[in-house]
Amino acid sequence: MPVAAGAGDVILGVDGGTTSTVCICMPILPFSDPLPDPVPVLARAVAGCTNHNSVGEAAARETLEQVMAEALTKSGSNRSAVRAVCLAVSGVNHPTDQQRILDWLRDVFPGNARLHVHNDAVAALACGTLGKLHGCVLIAGTGTIAYGFTEDGREARAAGAGPTLGDWGSGYGIAAQALTAVVRAHDGRGPHTMLMSSILGKLGLSSPDELIGWTYADPSWARIAALVPVVVSCAIAGDEVANKILFDSVEELRLSVKAVVQRLGLCGPEGKDSFPLVMVGGVLDENKRWDIGEEVIKCISKDYPGAVPIRPKVEPAVGAALVAWNFCMKESIENAFKS
Repeated sequence: MPVAAGAGDVILGVDGGTTSTVCICMPILPFSDPLPDPVPVLARAVAGCTNHNSVGEAAARETLEQVMAEALTKSGSNRSAVRAVCLAVSGVNHPTDQQRILDWLRDVFPGNARLHVHNDAVAALACGTLGKLHGCVLIAGTGTIAYGFTEDGREARAAGAGPTLGDWGSGYGIAAQALTAVVRAHDGRGPHTMLMSSILGKLGLSSPDELIGWTYADPSWARIAALVPVVVSCAIAGDEVANKILFDSVEELRLSVKAVVQRLGLCGPEGKDSFPLVMVGGVLDENKRWDIGEEVIKCISKDYPGAVPIRPKVEPAVGAALVAWNFCMKESIENAFKS
């Protein structure tokens, strides 16, 4: 059933993370199952952080407007052709956050565009389920969050409260614990660790004392999280401290997923029902010698044998666009039945 839309109508999907923001422009697709493979993308634009908790509301909005305008320009389209927008942005943690951004978005797209605002975890889930909001997603990149949806629209989240409130299991959390371990070892309060020489070498520092200045000169989350590969390398080389940090992180990520699954009952009354478990983020990327994502999957599969791990084939911004597309489909079908 084709959507009643102009030939040039488009959908915008935005994935706004703590490190970067991606906007894709997608044509309105006719209803089909399965979707075209690959999903057609007219244009893609990239910008910086749009988490208002990190960069402030004004800067976040400016970047969002810029990245959407760039995607439209690249696609040869304009605002009047936008049929729907799904903004999935980190830092959207409360209905008041959603409403504030929706009000602003209506000023940007004052026509009849359908507007949707969610946490960026929604885009991450949707890129694994191709726009269907059902299952659980675990994001572990610079930050971390577990987010879940039931088929009847209930939702729940765990973690994702930012580094100050303990995003353990995230890239920031892993790297911050590694930096702490280096300082403790230097002081004599903790065991010797290979992390000391490896991190100092990576940063071009000569002494652990210099870590204090390096850390607080720019304590941005992404800058700290960039040290995760060093921690993984030390763990692969057999460093006990690095291995403990990674295993503790795996446990924290497992607990986040478990909290969401239990609250929503995704596993069913017997604990064995099938549900999608979408795995997204640099921390969970495959590493054959120390695969954090695979370790998390092993742990969760013991708790919930029905969990179906999915490593998405499309990026979260495409997932966001597919969320908007699914809403358009439902609306189109409902209207067809009414007429």
